[in-house]
Amino acid sequence: MKRYLNGILLILAIILVGGLFGFTQKRNSKRYLKDVNIQFVDENEPFITRSAVNKLLIQNYDSLTGITKEKVVLKEMESRLTENPMIREAQVFMDVDGAIGVQIEQRNPIGRIAGSPQYYLDADGEAMPLSSVYAARVPLVTGAGQQFLKAITPVLLAIENDPFLKSSVVGIDVSSKGTMVLLLRDYDGRVYFGGPEALAKKFQNLKAFYKKAKEKKVLHGYKDIHLEYGNQVVATKKE
Repeated sequence: MKRYLNGILLILAIILVGGLFGFTQKRNSKRYLKDVNIQFVDENEPFITRSAVNKLLIQNYDSLTGITKEKVVLKEMESRLTENPMIREAQVFMDVDGAIGVQIEQRNPIGRIAGSPQYYLDADGEAMPLSSVYAARVPLVTGAGQQFLKAITPVLLAIENDPFLKSSVVGIDVSSKGTMVLLLRDYDGRVYFGGPEALAKKFQNLKAFYKKAKEKKVLHGYKDIHLEYGNQVVATKKE
């Protein structure tokens, strides 16, 4: 009898807990969203506005705040955000206080490809449209750049990740054979870089030559600098 009574009590406890859980879930689903917190997790200036992000989130609603939690599908929101050409990754979540949290990683442009229309090349080697909100200060790639994007990407990445190169290299002109000429901000000559091979050594040589020539105040006495001849730097003086 005692075992039978204990069994009944256990069943009643399970029913009670299940009922409370169901009630809590139903009550929670009827709660309204209170806020939207948007955070850009990358170091770039915003290429997309918070207002534009909000529009991608709300879709058919005037505002996210004021709608019930049960109408929010987080995965759909993430998909809409990552479909935007300025956004690389997005995470959307809901906290216990009834607020939507949005973390956005933007795409990182490392070069601007000349053409009609112009577009960026991002750090993943993919084409990225220009932004109407912010213009990135990256080297302009001219010439036969489009068919050599794969070869240009590591060169642009090396420039992006080096403070001296990032501030100095303003352009890359690509020949029909894929060889490159660099244009520098404070030098009116041309730097013949060659192909993308041994780029770390070439950039090391360029920085060493540039620093030494500038210290001696002879940099502008050279009409061009050649980095494509093995480990050496060959500079041609102006006549």
